Amino acid sequence: MNGPRMLEGYQVLDFTHFVAGPTCTRILAELGAKVIKVEPAPHGDRTRAMGLRHNGQSTYYFQHNHSKLSLALDVKKPRARELLLAMIPKIDVVVENYAPGVMRNMGFGYEALSELNPKLVMCSISMAGQDGPLASKPGYDYMGQSYAGVTDQLGEPERTPIMPPMAIGDVSTGVAAAMAVGFALLNRERTGQGQYIDASILDTYFHMHDMVVPLVSLRPERFKAFSRGGPLHPLSSPNGIFKANGGYIFITALEHQWPQLVRAMGMPELATDERFKDHRSRTKNARQLQEVIERWLGGFPDRDSALAALDKERVPCAPVLTLAEAISHPHLRERHTVRSASDPELGEFDLPAMPVRFSGWEQRLGDSIKASCLGQDNETVLRALLDMPDAEIRRLYEEGVLTRYVKPEQN
Repeated sequence: MNGPRMLEGYQVLDFTHFVAGPTCTRILAELGAKVIKVEPAPHGDRTRAMGLRHNGQSTYYFQHNHSKLSLALDVKKPRARELLLAMIPKIDVVVENYAPGVMRNMGFGYEALSELNPKLVMCSISMAGQDGPLASKPGYDYMGQSYAGVTDQLGEPERTPIMPPMAIGDVSTGVAAAMAVGFALLNRERTGQGQYIDASILDTYFHMHDMVVPLVSLRPERFKAFSRGGPLHPLSSPNGIFKANGGYIFITALEHQWPQLVRAMGMPELATDERFKDHRSRTKNARQLQEVIERWLGGFPDRDSALAALDKERVPCAPVLTLAEAISHPHLRERHTVRSASDPELGEFDLPAMPVRFSGWEQRLGDSIKASCLGQDNETVLRALLDMPDAEIRRLYEEGVLTRYVKPEQN
């Protein structure tokens, strides 16, 4: 547990904002890389103005950008661009999620940067990718979700599709991009060559389709109008959300688990019921089966009693928890899936942890998770990468090249 973290010694220049890009670089930082977040003057990452805020710190910014250094400068000034280009020979990875073409127009395209450092790995994250008919279209998570044919599958039949209240595609694209960067660094160790990575939210969302793409492709007449299933899976039954006393339960009983559910319900007659005799029949009559299951669940005094009966026969099931219930759940707490963080301005609060665990070192928790205020690490970065004297750093502040958050004086 005391050895170097896997990416310790690697230096990352981070031109990201909002969620997808910052998720990628935050993972790299948690794996040990020194991530230098380049924040534009005068306000920095836009998420600094979102979430709960106090004295230059915000919960939104903290969650997606902790463990990084903040270098805040006015990239519109030629001197700021000169400083960043001077750093590139010492940088291993550049990550950005501006609209396609923005980095190139700023003079930071992969072609220009790789001339300065042929071993550089650069990752661009966008809504639809760096090429193709949609490449120039501005967009966020939900645009990628919509173009990928995902949104149309969410919600109740014959009603408006629903909007998930979280950035599933942004976070997943950030995780995929971090994976790709790690693989590119491994390849560089073997070949000595860097490379360019094009990651898109749309591509990530389309990759999430686990079942229906081949069906629509092979049987377009049958599956073209793939209908929303609401609380039930449209191609599998029983598989969905069922009402119980005091809440909802998610139940999935695949073909080999159907006998277990029948035993749990104490209704052996279901095994020979023509409506439910096999997977095809159960899927065709999913609404009728839903009624049967919900009547059975309604016979329990509460949700936990019904879950216990299902668990006894090892039927895959889970309570549909509120977020507050999930945050306090003992399993998530014991595994530090929900971890505590502490900030001098924000106080103590909970954060999601890394999605995977490594045996070589423990996750950062509590006071070890830190997020910088805007420009807090300007001097540290410039001294370390460019060996810049203090007098020149002061001039950069005077010229407006550098900026930093100054805490208001207390009355």
